[in-house]
Amino acid sequence: MSAAVADPSAVLDRAGLGALFDRLRADGYELIGPTVRDGVIAFGPIEGVSDLPAGWGDEQSPGRYRLVHRDDEELFGYAVGPQSPKTELFPASRRLWSADRDSTGEVRYAAEPVAAQRLALIGVRGCELAAIAVQDRVLLRGHTQDTTYQARRADVFLVGVNCARPAGTCFCVSMGTGPAAGPGYDLALTELLDGGRHEFAVAAGTDRGEALLARLPQRPATDPDRSAVAEVVRTAVGRMGRELDPAGLPDLLAANLDHPRWDDVASRCLTCANCTMACPTCFCSTVEDVTDLTGDHAERWQHWDSCFTLDFSHLHGGGPVRSSTPSRYRQWMTHKLGTWVSQFGTSGCVGCGRCIAWCPVGIDITEEAAAIRATAAPPDEPASRLADMLGEVLGGDVVDGTGNCQGGGSR
Repeated sequence: MSAAVADPSAVLDRAGLGALFDRLRADGYELIGPTVRDGVIAFGPIEGVSDLPAGWGDEQSPGRYRLVHRDDEELFGYAVGPQSPKTELFPASRRLWSADRDSTGEVRYAAEPVAAQRLALIGVRGCELAAIAVQDRVLLRGHTQDTTYQARRADVFLVGVNCARPAGTCFCVSMGTGPAAGPGYDLALTELLDGGRHEFAVAAGTDRGEALLARLPQRPATDPDRSAVAEVVRTAVGRMGRELDPAGLPDLLAANLDHPRWDDVASRCLTCANCTMACPTCFCSTVEDVTDLTGDHAERWQHWDSCFTLDFSHLHGGGPVRSSTPSRYRQWMTHKLGTWVSQFGTSGCVGCGRCIAWCPVGIDITEEAAAIRATAAPPDEPASRLADMLGEVLGGDVVDGTGNCQGGGSR
């Protein structure tokens, strides 16, 4: 488990949860929460409790996601959808600037304004809180700060949820990120539906969370409430669908860059980049310049990028560094589970399982890691060879000028 389950200090009923949403909106926050849309449970704008996915859950397995309707009113009875908070904090596309040439031939540039935004993210799971912390480390406290992320992250109120129904693709326990909501939330909810009741035990994680909680209709949490919260999390641990042993993975992967498993997984991989698009921690981006047909108007856009695309590692005059599917899959997995640790002090994987469920051919990162571990050559050095390679090639800098993560070699 990621951390001790925080003891709740108060309990809200359904009307109290609605009051929480009303208070946040009155304080100027735009509510972003889970809602049923396009056949999935996805983050999106919500107005109140009635927009939450009452009675809806999900079934997930490699390459498969299905909505399931139950005969109850549970509001947070699902695992994770295809989206994560990354879609709100680090948009997939944004315009950086535009330029226009007037009739005299003078060119005028206009930077795209980055407006601060008050967002309240509702129903954030432990794995997603951990992913936000990873993105904060890269995009706020890295070598280069992303101004859009900085502006959108500046005033975000996080309402976490202790996960009760992990999916078959979840392995957050292995990664130490759940199912209990870990650090980073302002308020953490645990939905309690035992004995015919429907209540929400609440723990405050910040001073502003404590202050908001004090303004809500509530009752004090009791010892039975605290026991019920602990039981929800304990039961969720037992329902975990996958596991991944992270012990020694950076060195293990670095010692097996020529393992035959890379060719095996490449025979199935479509290099479609679904895994990186669904991943809540992937941060790579690229820039694109576009013009109109007259050539008098130009724009520069920033878009998410992926190490699975052929042009991701393109070098001027030399072409792509990683032209084969095995090299691109190896880059992604060895970075996510290996060099990320050396670069940022933590794994790049939070165990949410999205890359498994949303892979069209059902490639399972936990299965691939286990297969390499079972047949691997032992690491021959105490320090990761991949980390050494990164230091030599990039001089210790882990992000290039466009924000693309680099390293991992080619073949």
